[in-house]
Amino acid sequence: MELNSETIKKLRGLIVFTVAAVVVGINYRRVLAIAGVGFHMLFPFILGAAIAFILNVPMRFIERHLRIRKINLKRICSLILTIIGVAGILLLVCFVVTPQLLETFRILQGSIPVFFAGAQAWLEQIFASDPEVLAVIQTIQIDWQSLFSQVMGFLKNGAGSVLSGTISAAMSIVSGVTSFGIGLIFAVYILLQKENLGRQMRKLILAFFPNAAARKIFQVAALTERTFSSFLTGQCLEAVILGAMFFVTLLVLRLPFALLIGVLIAFTALIPIFGAFIGLAVGAFFMLVTDPMDALVFTVTFFILQQIEGNLIYPHVVGGSVGLPSIWVLVAVTIGGSAFGIVGMLVFIPLCSVMYTLLREEVNGRLEKKKKQKAEDR
Repeated sequence: MELNSETIKKLRGLIVFTVAAVVVGINYRRVLAIAGVGFHMLFPFILGAAIAFILNVPMRFIERHLRIRKINLKRICSLILTIIGVAGILLLVCFVVTPQLLETFRILQGSIPVFFAGAQAWLEQIFASDPEVLAVIQTIQIDWQSLFSQVMGFLKNGAGSVLSGTISAAMSIVSGVTSFGIGLIFAVYILLQKENLGRQMRKLILAFFPNAAARKIFQVAALTERTFSSFLTGQCLEAVILGAMFFVTLLVLRLPFALLIGVLIAFTALIPIFGAFIGLAVGAFFMLVTDPMDALVFTVTFFILQQIEGNLIYPHVVGGSVGLPSIWVLVAVTIGGSAFGIVGMLVFIPLCSVMYTLLREEVNGRLEKKKKQKAEDR
């Protein structure tokens, strides 16, 4: 191998990389600790970037349809309308759901004791021929009034006194609010200057990377932005449609807790595959303690609507925006949920879609090259 300047430069880089890898491997605990501190310091800005990305989806739609000629004024108005719209939706849901939730707890306070009394009587009839089991069942006594009073007292006073009396919890809350505030301000700056930031990032990549690598980075970034935006838009729209379907259907069937269950399913449906089943479990429990037949009807209705949503609505609303086969969606949700919880479930689907698309393009390109090479050899 000829030792020219280019080869020496590559060897020097390889040696530096090897030494750095060995040092990191030996001191990996300290490196992880430093990385954790760095992530904690950068978290408000990472959060701000995530908020900016989410808000940019409706903001871009508003900006396209807002008829204002001055670009700066159009950008500011679009951002204000986006923030007002998102905050308004969250506040509306809170104001609508909170009274329903309190009413549900009031109903459950009277229904749960009746339900357990009926279940206890049913068990006594079944085990009437077994005196030992019957004696155990008859000794089960629960003071429901005292239990509910203790729970409500803890929710009103106990949790508040614990939080107010714990300095670490208070500091954690203050830190969280501060991080969210800094992130929101940073997101506003990003959204107001997104074109300038995009140009600066493009110049930075072109300056430090070869042209071929820079083009690949731009291609991957565009694919990632397009996939994440389409997934976010489709998932939110699909969740709203599913929640509305459940609300209307439960009203038509005269089942209780229609609004609460509809909103709950709309929110939990944002979690792919498993999310709506959380709404099924909560709704079925609420109805079970009031009327077991309502719980049965609700469960059957849930699976019918799930089939309609999964086979008719989801393919048209979300469609090919993700471009990931169903088996890999399940893998992405499972791995993302195990690693990072609910956030991981939401992020890993579009992330795996990007990786799947890149891998598919690479595989098809290599197969095409082999086919051409084989044709030339003939």
